[in-house]
Amino acid sequence: MAKFVPSDVLVERALVGDSAAMARLMSRAEAATPECRPAFARLYQKAGQAHIVGITGVPGSGKSTLVSTLTLKLRAAGKRVGIIAVDPSSPYSGGSIMGDRIRMSALAGDEGVFIRSMATRGAHGGMARASLEAVDVLDATGFDYVIIETVGVGQAEVEIARAAHTVVVVSAPGLGDDIQAIKAGILEIADVHVVSKCDRPDANRTISDLKTMLTLGLSLSGGASWQPKVVPTSSAQGEGFEELITALDRHAQWMRSSSAGQDRLRHIAEFRMLKTAEDLLSQQFLATRKPALALISGQLSERRISPYQAAERLLAGFQLEGPA
Repeated sequence: MAKFVPSDVLVERALVGDSAAMARLMSRAEAATPECRPAFARLYQKAGQAHIVGITGVPGSGKSTLVSTLTLKLRAAGKRVGIIAVDPSSPYSGGSIMGDRIRMSALAGDEGVFIRSMATRGAHGGMARASLEAVDVLDATGFDYVIIETVGVGQAEVEIARAAHTVVVVSAPGLGDDIQAIKAGILEIADVHVVSKCDRPDANRTISDLKTMLTLGLSLSGGASWQPKVVPTSSAQGEGFEELITALDRHAQWMRSSSAGQDRLRHIAEFRMLKTAEDLLSQQFLATRKPALALISGQLSERRISPYQAAERLLAGFQLEGPA
């Protein structure tokens, strides 16, 4: 049996570039054991230098191919890139196919790239529960860019807008009607719009539609301190990626130098705090009330009580513990 290595020891190894230690820390973040909390507190204090880029969009829009090509371009510029690829979970096993790792095989063997696939495991909003702890590991260990590729669930994909410094929404020609972008709410969450597969003949219409909708959105809101960019790209032709990297760097500069950008960083911190509190509350609640679950759910399934009454009984007597 392998000897257990304490998380604080893994941190020391990760900080000097041990990729195996980094991977083990991410696994412990997914397990969410109390033993690793001091180690992740230390990582959080050392983080804060990387540019966190969230990439989202509907399935089939070309997110994974975009991430792979963007990473190759960033590596050519000497940047270290970490990738958190969130894959959907099986509803039965809870596992993930990890298809993004297969599609990013061109990056294998590059010591300046670290790819981690994470299953959602029931988490909503397009991200895995431990995604942000994994980001901390990469940030604290010196990666310049950390890319979170979300699962691609359409309208539910909102958490990335509250967790990443820059949100890139990927659209592809022919994936929906002219107002699909509005229906998905991407005008509100995108800092940069990428139209992938721009070598296709119908790409110009998608680009034009997006620019028109963005202009309308800005006029309705009275303008914005950051105006989202529309960047056409073609991974097959390698086109548009210099412009995309420029847009990412300009947005990072805006985040650092503007009051609106600083407000956004505070909102990201607030989201992180509330999300962590929600996880802790859920863990404590289930641990405390687990003995009552079977009895109350049995009464509910027999329709002897209503769902509201069941919830009240489950909550009765629950008292939140103090900080661990």
